[in-house]
Amino acid sequence: MDEIDRSILRELQNDGRLTIQELGQRVGLTPSPCMRRVRQLEQDGVIQGYRAVINPEAVGRSFEVLVSIEVKRDREAVEAFEAALQDIPDVIEAYRLFGSPGCLLRIAVADLTAYERLWIERLTTLSGITEVNSQIIMKRIKEPRGLPVDG
Repeated sequence: MDEIDRSILRELQNDGRLTIQELGQRVGLTPSPCMRRVRQLEQDGVIQGYRAVINPEAVGRSFEVLVSIEVKRDREAVEAFEAALQDIPDVIEAYRLFGSPGCLLRIAVADLTAYERLWIERLTTLSGITEVNSQIIMKRIKEPRGLPVDG
């Protein structure tokens, strides 16, 4: 990957809706070689997809909670827990961690009442759970903006 590829990645992380013509102008390429590079980055799995960034308030999900969860330390329990998370759309991110806690979730719901219902009806009923701790997000200080792609 050279500096032009990195420039392409930076520009697309900043604005994934750029046309190939606009992208080429920004990185110093004509459209045809720019398109070839983008396609190659996609084929190589460097670019994994494109998506819209949605305002949580606009879709009624501005109440965010970070939830640390302890799961029994056996393979079957961990696999069952991770599979069950896939069916909970309110869980928008999930990470298995080394050490304690064993898992960290980011949850987006409408309000505290919706979170309490999710906590009671879904989270605490998942098999293998030994502990659930919630931290309500007061303010997002830094928005996700993509990965640094400097060489």
